[in-house]
Amino acid sequence: MAERVLAAVRTAPGTTELREFPMPDIPDDGALLKVEVAGICGTDVKMYGKPPFEAPVIMGHENVGVIARAGRTFTERKGLAEGDRIFVEHYVGCFRCEWCHRGEYRHCEATDWRTNPDARRYGYTSAENPYHLWGGFAQYLYLPWNSVTHKVPDGVSAELAGLVTPLSNGIEWALVTAGVGYASTVLIQGPGQQGLSQVVACKQAGAACIIVTGTTRDAARLALARELGADHVVDVRTEDALGRIREITGGRGVDVVLDCTAGAGTAPVLLGVDALKRREGTMVVQGEVAAFPDFPLKKLTEKSIALRSARGHSYRSCELALQQLASGRFPLEKLGTHTFGLKDTDRAIRTVGGESGEDAVHVSLLPWAEAA
Repeated sequence: MAERVLAAVRTAPGTTELREFPMPDIPDDGALLKVEVAGICGTDVKMYGKPPFEAPVIMGHENVGVIARAGRTFTERKGLAEGDRIFVEHYVGCFRCEWCHRGEYRHCEATDWRTNPDARRYGYTSAENPYHLWGGFAQYLYLPWNSVTHKVPDGVSAELAGLVTPLSNGIEWALVTAGVGYASTVLIQGPGQQGLSQVVACKQAGAACIIVTGTTRDAARLALARELGADHVVDVRTEDALGRIREITGGRGVDVVLDCTAGAGTAPVLLGVDALKRREGTMVVQGEVAAFPDFPLKKLTEKSIALRSARGHSYRSCELALQQLASGRFPLEKLGTHTFGLKDTDRAIRTVGGESGEDAVHVSLLPWAEAA
């Protein structure tokens, strides 16, 4: 095994440098992952352009790879062995607090970089911290005892497994947070990787009617939404979106609104409030807009709308995502549109952000591509 590890490091806003790090010594309860695929999402674009702190960071929080080296305690505790392909969640909880004991380690302060400067979370932690390899944009990733791992089923390739994060988010937000189930009517706003993943989750859950909205430039994505199970698609630029939704639902409105838009301002939230049924609808939002002037709170309360926040995924949702990928029921491989090597990390992130002009849905970084 090489003694140096090549990594793409964010060193300043919108700036990446290739750096080498020493191969870390692995404790008995730790392991080293040879990274095969690191997915890139909209959060990476935001963190790249406006980093929350100045320290150098190896980004990449959607990571799949093969265990290259592992201590005995690690393999016994995890039920894994060297050579196993796994998906690694980005949360690194303490597993002592109340949240962790409840299985909600995503809320643990030990992994919350917003409130804890010493937090550990893949793709967000300074490379100056011990073991250095805290992000997937590198040839290897360090796995401590409290990393959260999932064995990838046989027959699921590394690149397909790279879709676990968006798909698990779709399952979590649609099925758990919003309660989508049999006979539900659902409006999914935005046909990106999250929106398309939610189409699959809602279809699998038995939703009776799935409506997906997008813009004229989303024509190919809207077509893919139909292929994945959407019943109707609406171009908000050329159609009266609210009128179409009411027409489709016979004037009733939808049970659930899932806002998966990015950079669309307040319009999706306002549309969602109006598109929900007369009483007791649910809307899940990501919080893209920091502040909302003239928020229609009165209409929200009059319609008894439950406003829920989209926040990551749970262990169960990751397992369900892996099962969904293994089933082959949906052509999920079509979500993976672009791959890049480490030297093109900057280009890969900018492609997700739309700067290249290419219609990218899910973009993957392959740290060993140049050596293949």
